[in-house]
Amino acid sequence: MEWDNQTILEEFFLKGLSGYPRLELLFSVLILIMYVVILLGNGTLILISILDSHLHTPMYFFLGNLSFLDICYTTTSMPSMLVSFLSERKTISFTGCVVQMFLGLAMGTTECVLLGMMAFDRYVAICNPLRYPVIMSKGSYVPMAAGSWIIGVINSAVQTVFVVQLPFCRNNVINHFSCEILAVMKLACADISGNEFIMLVATTLFISTPLLLIIISYTLIIVSILKIRSSEGRSKVFSTCSAHLTVVIIFYGTILFMYMKPKSKETLNSGDVDANDKFISMFYGIITPMVNPLIYSLRNKDVKEAVKHLLRRKVFNK
Repeated sequence: MEWDNQTILEEFFLKGLSGYPRLELLFSVLILIMYVVILLGNGTLILISILDSHLHTPMYFFLGNLSFLDICYTTTSMPSMLVSFLSERKTISFTGCVVQMFLGLAMGTTECVLLGMMAFDRYVAICNPLRYPVIMSKGSYVPMAAGSWIIGVINSAVQTVFVVQLPFCRNNVINHFSCEILAVMKLACADISGNEFIMLVATTLFISTPLLLIIISYTLIIVSILKIRSSEGRSKVFSTCSAHLTVVIIFYGTILFMYMKPKSKETLNSGDVDANDKFISMFYGIITPMVNPLIYSLRNKDVKEAVKHLLRRKVFNK
Protein backbone atom coordinates (compact mmCIF):
# COMPACT_ATOMS: atom_id res chain seq x y z
CA MET A 1 0.00 0.00 0.00
CA GLU A 2 1.30 3.46 -0.90
CA TRP A 3 0.79 6.31 1.49
CA ASP A 4 0.60 9.40 -0.73
CA ASN A 5 -0.19 11.68 2.17
CA GLN A 6 2.63 10.43 4.40
CA THR A 7 4.79 13.23 5.75
CA ILE A 8 7.22 13.99 8.54
CA LEU A 9 5.13 15.55 11.28
CA GLU A 10 6.75 18.34 13.25
CA GLU A 11 3.92 18.87 15.71
CA PHE A 12 0.62 17.50 16.96
CA PHE A 13 -2.63 19.32 17.70
CA LEU A 14 -4.13 18.43 21.09
CA LYS A 15 -7.90 18.57 20.66
CA GLY A 16 -8.76 18.46 24.35
CA LEU A 17 -11.69 20.82 24.89
CA SER A 18 -11.26 22.84 21.69
CA GLY A 19 -14.47 24.62 20.82
CA TYR A 20 -15.48 25.04 24.48
CA PRO A 21 -13.66 28.20 25.68
CA ARG A 22 -15.71 28.54 28.88
CA LEU A 23 -14.98 24.94 29.83
CA GLU A 24 -11.29 25.48 29.08
CA LEU A 25 -11.21 28.47 31.43
CA LEU A 26 -13.00 26.52 34.17
CA PHE A 27 -10.73 23.50 33.76
CA SER A 28 -7.59 25.66 33.74
CA VAL A 29 -8.54 27.10 37.14
CA LEU A 30 -9.39 23.65 38.53
CA ILE A 31 -6.20 22.08 37.17
CA LEU A 32 -4.04 24.89 38.57
CA ILE A 33 -5.60 24.44 42.04
CA MET A 34 -5.24 20.65 41.88
CA TYR A 35 -1.63 20.89 40.71
CA VAL A 36 -0.73 23.16 43.64
CA VAL A 37 -2.46 20.73 46.04
CA ILE A 38 -0.55 17.81 44.48
CA LEU A 39 2.79 19.58 44.91
CA LEU A 40 2.08 20.66 48.49
CA GLY A 41 0.52 17.38 49.65
CA ASN A 42 3.04 15.01 48.11
CA GLY A 43 5.92 17.36 48.88
CA THR A 44 4.91 17.37 52.56
CA LEU A 45 4.78 13.56 52.64
CA ILE A 46 8.26 13.34 51.11
CA LEU A 47 9.58 15.91 53.58
CA ILE A 48 8.23 14.23 56.71
CA SER A 49 9.31 10.76 55.54
CA ILE A 50 12.87 12.13 55.31
CA LEU A 51 12.95 14.34 58.42
CA ASP A 52 11.03 12.16 60.90
CA SER A 53 13.17 9.24 62.07
CA HIS A 54 10.05 7.33 63.18
CA LEU A 55 9.03 7.08 59.52
CA HIS A 56 12.31 5.54 58.33
CA THR A 57 10.59 2.24 57.59
CA PRO A 58 9.91 0.31 54.35
CA MET A 59 6.26 1.44 54.28
CA TYR A 60 7.12 5.14 54.36
CA PHE A 61 10.06 4.68 52.02
CA PHE A 62 7.60 3.28 49.47
CA LEU A 63 5.16 6.08 50.29
CA GLY A 64 7.88 8.68 49.70
CA ASN A 65 8.60 7.07 46.32
CA LEU A 66 4.88 7.10 45.50
CA SER A 67 4.62 10.80 46.37
CA PHE A 68 7.68 11.67 44.27
CA LEU A 69 6.24 9.56 41.45
CA ASP A 70 2.91 11.41 41.60
CA ILE A 71 4.70 14.77 41.38
CA CYS A 72 6.68 13.59 38.34
CA TYR A 73 3.62 11.96 36.75
CA THR A 74 1.45 15.09 36.93
CA THR A 75 4.31 17.42 35.96
CA THR A 76 4.66 15.58 32.63
CA SER A 77 1.20 16.71 31.52
CA MET A 78 -0.47 19.33 33.74
CA PRO A 79 1.73 22.38 32.94
CA SER A 80 1.42 21.80 29.18
CA MET A 81 -2.32 21.20 29.65
CA LEU A 82 -2.60 24.57 31.40
CA VAL A 83 -0.74 26.32 28.59
CA SER A 84 -3.03 24.65 26.05
CA PHE A 85 -6.18 25.76 27.89
CA LEU A 86 -5.01 29.34 28.48
CA SER A 87 -3.58 30.07 25.03
CA GLU A 88 -4.74 29.78 21.46
CA ARG A 89 -1.81 27.53 20.66
CA LYS A 90 -2.96 23.92 21.09
CA THR A 91 0.03 22.27 19.47
CA ILE A 92 2.96 20.31 20.86
CA SER A 93 6.16 19.49 18.98
CA PHE A 94 6.78 15.92 17.84
CA THR A 95 9.77 15.68 20.18
CA GLY A 96 7.81 17.17 23.08
CA CYS A 97 4.98 14.71 22.44
CA VAL A 98 7.40 11.75 22.44
CA VAL A 99 8.98 12.91 25.71
CA GLN A 100 5.56 13.42 27.32
CA MET A 101 4.39 10.01 26.08
CA PHE A 102 7.54 8.31 27.40
CA LEU A 103 7.45 9.95 30.84
CA GLY A 104 3.71 9.45 31.29
CA LEU A 105 3.88 5.74 30.45
CA ALA A 106 7.03 5.25 32.58
CA MET A 107 5.43 6.90 35.61
CA GLY A 108 2.15 5.00 35.16
CA THR A 109 3.91 1.63 34.90
CA THR A 110 6.13 2.41 37.88
CA GLU A 111 3.11 3.30 40.01
CA CYS A 112 1.38 0.00 39.19
CA VAL A 113 4.47 -2.01 40.17
CA LEU A 114 5.13 0.13 43.25
CA LEU A 115 1.57 -0.39 44.54
CA GLY A 116 2.16 -4.14 44.21
CA MET A 117 5.38 -3.86 46.23
CA MET A 118 3.55 -1.87 48.91
CA ALA A 119 0.86 -4.57 49.14
CA PHE A 120 3.55 -7.21 49.66
CA ASP A 121 5.08 -5.05 52.39
CA ARG A 122 1.72 -4.87 54.20
CA TYR A 123 1.28 -8.65 53.83
CA VAL A 124 4.65 -9.37 55.47
CA ALA A 125 4.01 -6.81 58.23
CA ILE A 126 0.64 -8.29 59.17
CA CYS A 127 1.00 -12.00 58.37
CA ASN A 128 4.69 -12.45 59.27
CA PRO A 129 5.43 -9.69 61.82
CA LEU A 130 8.31 -11.54 63.51
CA ARG A 131 10.14 -12.03 60.20
CA TYR A 132 9.31 -8.54 58.91
CA PRO A 133 12.66 -6.91 59.87
CA VAL A 134 14.52 -9.70 58.06
CA ILE A 135 12.34 -9.98 54.94
CA MET A 136 11.86 -6.22 54.51
CA SER A 137 15.40 -5.13 55.37
CA LYS A 138 17.01 -2.14 53.69
CA GLY A 139 18.77 -4.57 51.36
CA SER A 140 15.33 -5.71 50.19
CA TYR A 141 13.00 -2.71 50.04
CA VAL A 142 15.47 -0.33 48.35
CA PRO A 143 16.06 -2.71 45.38
CA MET A 144 12.28 -3.34 45.26
CA ALA A 145 11.58 0.38 44.86
CA ALA A 146 14.48 0.82 42.40
CA GLY A 147 13.20 -2.17 40.43
CA SER A 148 9.78 -0.52 40.10
CA TRP A 149 11.39 2.55 38.50
CA ILE A 150 13.60 0.45 36.21
CA ILE A 151 10.64 -1.64 35.02
CA GLY A 152 8.67 1.53 34.28
CA VAL A 153 11.50 3.07 32.27
CA ILE A 154 12.21 -0.12 30.28
CA ASN A 155 8.55 -0.74 29.46
CA SER A 156 8.03 2.85 28.38
CA ALA A 157 11.24 2.95 26.34
CA VAL A 158 10.32 -0.21 24.40
CA GLN A 159 6.77 0.92 23.63
CA THR A 160 7.79 4.49 22.78
CA VAL A 161 10.51 3.32 20.37
CA PHE A 162 8.00 1.15 18.48
CA VAL A 163 5.49 4.03 18.27
CA VAL A 164 8.11 6.54 17.06
CA GLN A 165 9.07 4.18 14.22
CA LEU A 166 5.50 4.20 12.87
CA PRO A 167 4.82 6.30 9.75
CA PHE A 168 2.46 9.22 10.40
CA CYS A 169 0.24 10.87 7.83
CA ARG A 170 -1.19 14.36 7.53
CA ASN A 171 -3.66 13.79 10.34
CA ASN A 172 -1.95 15.23 13.43
CA VAL A 173 -5.00 15.79 15.67
CA ILE A 174 -4.72 13.94 18.99
CA ASN A 175 -8.18 13.61 20.50
CA HIS A 176 -6.93 13.91 24.06
CA PHE A 177 -5.64 16.36 26.67
CA SER A 178 -2.06 15.08 26.35
CA CYS A 179 0.10 12.74 24.27
CA GLU A 180 -1.43 9.49 25.51
CA ILE A 181 0.32 6.60 23.75
CA LEU A 182 -2.80 4.89 22.39
CA ALA A 183 -4.22 8.17 21.04
CA VAL A 184 -0.92 8.89 19.25
CA MET A 185 -0.66 5.33 17.92
CA LYS A 186 -4.07 5.61 16.24
CA LEU A 187 -2.77 8.44 14.03
CA ALA A 188 -0.26 6.15 12.28
CA CYS A 189 -0.94 5.31 8.65
CA ALA A 190 0.19 1.72 9.10
CA ASP A 191 -0.91 -1.52 10.70
CA ILE A 192 -0.59 -1.06 14.48
CA SER A 193 -1.59 -4.60 15.44
CA GLY A 194 2.03 -5.35 16.41
CA ASN A 195 2.10 -2.30 18.69
CA GLU A 196 -1.22 -3.30 20.20
CA PHE A 197 0.13 -6.80 20.90
CA ILE A 198 3.21 -5.32 22.63
CA MET A 199 0.91 -3.08 24.67
CA LEU A 200 -1.27 -6.09 25.59
CA VAL A 201 1.77 -8.06 26.78
CA ALA A 202 3.07 -5.05 28.74
CA THR A 203 -0.36 -4.47 30.29
CA THR A 204 -0.57 -8.11 31.37
CA LEU A 205 2.91 -8.05 32.89
CA PHE A 206 3.01 -4.64 34.52
CA ILE A 207 -0.64 -3.94 35.39
CA SER A 208 -2.31 -7.33 35.79
CA THR A 209 0.61 -8.99 37.61
CA PRO A 210 0.91 -6.28 40.33
CA LEU A 211 -2.88 -6.33 40.63
CA LEU A 212 -2.78 -10.11 41.13
CA LEU A 213 -0.08 -9.66 43.80
CA ILE A 214 -2.27 -7.05 45.51
CA ILE A 215 -5.35 -9.33 45.45
CA ILE A 216 -3.39 -12.30 46.85
CA SER A 217 -1.71 -10.14 49.52
CA TYR A 218 -4.96 -8.61 50.74
CA THR A 219 -6.78 -11.94 50.63
CA LEU A 220 -4.15 -13.37 52.99
CA ILE A 221 -4.29 -10.18 55.09
CA ILE A 222 -8.07 -10.41 55.46
CA VAL A 223 -7.82 -14.09 56.42
CA SER A 224 -5.21 -13.16 59.03
CA ILE A 225 -7.34 -10.30 60.39
CA LEU A 226 -10.41 -12.52 60.71
CA LYS A 227 -8.41 -14.87 62.95
CA ILE A 228 -7.92 -12.08 65.49
CA ARG A 229 -10.53 -12.50 68.24
CA SER A 230 -10.84 -8.97 69.59
CA SER A 231 -12.60 -6.36 67.45
CA GLU A 232 -10.14 -3.72 68.69
CA GLY A 233 -7.22 -5.84 67.48
CA ARG A 234 -8.83 -6.37 64.09
CA SER A 235 -9.51 -2.65 63.73
CA LYS A 236 -5.92 -1.74 64.71
CA VAL A 237 -4.39 -4.20 62.24
CA PHE A 238 -6.70 -3.18 59.40
CA SER A 239 -5.91 0.51 59.95
CA THR A 240 -2.27 -0.16 59.01
CA CYS A 241 -3.23 -1.13 55.46
CA SER A 242 -6.57 0.65 54.86
CA ALA A 243 -4.94 3.76 53.36
CA HIS A 244 -2.99 1.75 50.80
CA LEU A 245 -6.06 -0.34 49.98
CA THR A 246 -8.11 2.82 49.38
CA VAL A 247 -5.45 4.19 47.00
CA VAL A 248 -5.32 0.86 45.12
CA ILE A 249 -9.11 0.78 44.70
CA ILE A 250 -9.22 4.34 43.33
CA PHE A 251 -6.21 3.91 41.02
CA TYR A 252 -6.98 0.47 39.61
CA GLY A 253 -10.74 1.02 39.68
CA THR A 254 -10.58 3.94 37.26
CA ILE A 255 -8.03 2.20 34.99
CA LEU A 256 -10.07 -1.01 34.77
CA PHE A 257 -13.29 0.95 34.21
CA MET A 258 -11.69 2.92 31.39
CA TYR A 259 -10.10 0.03 29.52
CA MET A 260 -12.63 -2.73 30.21
CA LYS A 261 -15.97 -0.94 29.82
CA PRO A 262 -17.78 -1.71 26.54
CA LYS A 263 -17.22 0.76 23.70
CA SER A 264 -19.99 2.13 21.52
CA LYS A 265 -20.08 1.09 17.87
CA GLU A 266 -19.49 4.68 16.78
CA THR A 267 -16.36 4.95 18.92
CA LEU A 268 -14.99 1.62 17.72
CA ASN A 269 -15.59 2.45 14.07
CA SER A 270 -14.19 5.94 14.22
CA GLY A 271 -11.22 5.14 16.44
CA ASP A 272 -11.88 8.32 18.42
CA VAL A 273 -11.39 8.57 22.14
CA ASP A 274 -14.74 8.75 23.91
CA ALA A 275 -15.24 12.02 25.85
CA ASN A 276 -15.88 10.05 29.04
CA ASP A 277 -12.56 8.21 28.55
CA LYS A 278 -10.70 11.51 28.44
CA PHE A 279 -12.25 12.63 31.71
CA ILE A 280 -11.65 9.23 33.34
CA SER A 281 -7.99 9.36 32.30
CA MET A 282 -7.83 12.81 33.88
CA PHE A 283 -9.34 11.31 37.05
CA TYR A 284 -6.64 8.70 37.60
CA GLY A 285 -3.94 10.97 36.18
CA ILE A 286 -4.74 14.01 38.33
CA ILE A 287 -7.33 13.27 41.01
CA THR A 288 -5.57 10.15 42.32
CA PRO A 289 -2.20 11.91 42.92
CA MET A 290 -4.11 14.73 44.62
CA VAL A 291 -6.08 12.54 47.05
CA ASN A 292 -3.21 10.13 47.85
CA PRO A 293 -1.59 12.43 50.46
CA LEU A 294 -5.01 13.20 51.97
CA ILE A 295 -5.85 9.50 52.28
CA TYR A 296 -2.51 8.63 53.88
CA SER A 297 -2.58 11.60 56.26
CA LEU A 298 -6.22 11.28 57.34
CA ARG A 299 -6.11 7.50 57.85
CA ASN A 300 -2.64 7.22 59.35
CA LYS A 301 -1.81 8.30 62.90
CA ASP A 302 1.97 8.19 62.31
CA VAL A 303 1.73 10.64 59.41
CA LYS A 304 -0.54 13.01 61.35
CA GLU A 305 1.83 12.95 64.33
CA ALA A 306 4.83 13.56 62.06
CA VAL A 307 3.09 16.58 60.46
CA LYS A 308 2.22 18.00 63.90
CA HIS A 309 5.81 17.45 65.08
CA LEU A 310 7.18 19.19 61.98
CA LEU A 311 4.83 22.17 62.43
CA ARG A 312 5.70 22.47 66.14
CA ARG A 313 9.40 22.41 65.31
CA LYS A 314 8.96 25.21 62.77
CA VAL A 315 7.02 27.33 65.31
CA PHE A 316 9.68 26.85 68.00
CA ASN A 317 12.49 27.62 65.55
CA LYS A 318 10.84 30.95 64.82
